[in-house]
Amino acid sequence: MRLNLAKLLDRPGESLAFETQADLSDLVFGSCAPADEPVAFKGEIRNTAGVLILNGRLKSTLHCICDRCLKPFEKELDQPVEAVLTTEIQDEEAADAWTFLLDGEEADLDEILDAAFVLNMDSQLLCREDCKGLCSRCGKDLNEGPCGCKKEIDPRLAVLAQLLEK
Repeated sequence: MRLNLAKLLDRPGESLAFETQADLSDLVFGSCAPADEPVAFKGEIRNTAGVLILNGRLKSTLHCICDRCLKPFEKELDQPVEAVLTTEIQDEEAADAWTFLLDGEEADLDEILDAAFVLNMDSQLLCREDCKGLCSRCGKDLNEGPCGCKKEIDPRLAVLAQLLEK
């Protein structure tokens, strides 16, 4: 969605509300594409002393697969988004990921939404913080209890283990 900001560019103190949705179901993170449902983006753009500041929120329900135990789970997405919109970038190296260039007098809200969604995703999708995952030998879910596999002995210490057996 393109949003015309001509009314805001020369009027400090003015603001413009916006609301849009995007289909991000093709974005893959780890072992899943969590954005099965549309991602809602709502907020406002305010001209603060000649600088356009975007404040908004991303909201959706994500359908994920845990990176440790491979179980499906749902996670509510409710992320704040803050960005600076500008007509030109003076120093490309000094610009950060939250500075967006206007196309004439228009802001591309889809580009901002995509960037905010990707930058705010966790590097690991976990069903819970203390997920123990799967046993690397037998594949049992360690969240349900120990698996019963015998611990592997470090091959460098195998000779010492034989001494303990005697």
